[in-house]
Amino acid sequence: MDLLPKDSLEIIRNADRIVFLTGAGISNESGIPTFRGEGGLWKNFRAEDLATTSAFQKDPNLVWEWYDWRRGICQNAKPNAGHLTIASWQKKSKSVSLITQNVDGLHPRAGSHSLIELHGNIFKARCTKCSEKFHIIDDGLDKPGLKYCKLCESLLRPDIVWFGEEYNQTLLTKSWEYCKQSQVVFVIGTSANVSVPANLAQTAVRNGAIGIEINPEETNLTASMKHHFDGKSGEILPKIWNEVFPNEPIK
Repeated sequence: MDLLPKDSLEIIRNADRIVFLTGAGISNESGIPTFRGEGGLWKNFRAEDLATTSAFQKDPNLVWEWYDWRRGICQNAKPNAGHLTIASWQKKSKSVSLITQNVDGLHPRAGSHSLIELHGNIFKARCTKCSEKFHIIDDGLDKPGLKYCKLCESLLRPDIVWFGEEYNQTLLTKSWEYCKQSQVVFVIGTSANVSVPANLAQTAVRNGAIGIEINPEETNLTASMKHHFDGKSGEILPKIWNEVFPNEPIK
């Protein structure tokens, strides 16, 4: 039985621009905890206790210890069928954009391009003084503990958007434009509790895009989506791919 009706399939096939919006759910299938659901505590700390500028100022050692642990989990995880399907879609068409809330680096490892990482990347660090950025592994900064700038020797912090911080305005503006111009928006594995990603999806729909949500549970966005699929993106996205592109393998 087909997942999508013919009219939606035709819109997807003929779309000039498609946007994928992904959240923690897509990476949870790769074994990465969401940090907000069950099992999200670390040493009795919540993410909201550690991912803040005040927490870093108070105890940078503790914050870096948490991020080193998280980075190890992300490094050992592998992209799943959901990540790989999106990457194949992008390889097939330059008009497919990807906006993610995730910091785990699985989308680029799956081969995605035209990627906006709204919340940053756990494999990157930036200087608290000169703002120079570094790749933690490639630049040899992956030893546990505090990390220091190779240019000015000041303390580095994870290159992550923490609670209470503003988004990178250049990336945010580009995200709004992608969504305004889209004919199709896939919303995958996001709880829609973070206002900016939810508003991006709503912007796409208000501007005429059909919304396709893949999530095991209904969210605040479900009512505005044309289609909602209950389940895992690693199972549902390949099925949608096969309906849109019959007889074409996911590469």
